[in-house]
Amino acid sequence: MKCTLSIFCLSVLLSFQSCENSKSEIIFHKSHEPSRANVPFSDAVETEDLLFLTGQIGKDHKKGELVSGGIKAETKQVIENIETVLKHHDLSLDNVVKCTVILKDIDDFSDFNSVYTTYFTKKPARTTFAASGLAGGASIEIDVIVAK
Repeated sequence: MKCTLSIFCLSVLLSFQSCENSKSEIIFHKSHEPSRANVPFSDAVETEDLLFLTGQIGKDHKKGELVSGGIKAETKQVIENIETVLKHHDLSLDNVVKCTVILKDIDDFSDFNSVYTTYFTKKPARTTFAASGLAGGASIEIDVIVAK
């Protein structure tokens, strides 16, 4: 019994020290885009090893409107928006480890994918699904998780 109790105590102590040593600062980054200064979410959230980007739609932030041209044009703009945020944090699409893609219409999958595959050549993990509506009338939204 004494031996079992000692092992249990050692296990609890090691677990406590492990948790204590793994405290990581979480940084909530505001957008670098002046037009997004007052949005109610962070542009990116940074931990010790990862950067979580907020979802991007095919909005041209300089013009303040969705790009025209359909799903292919919106997909291109979404990914360019992601690239801009990543560059702001000294990262690139090659650092992306996970993408979540939301399409307004699942029938757009093939056209979306034809653009997506030209940008994400490292083939990060991905989840794709359709929703009945997206913010700002967008046809697509993508968020990513990035390894630093």
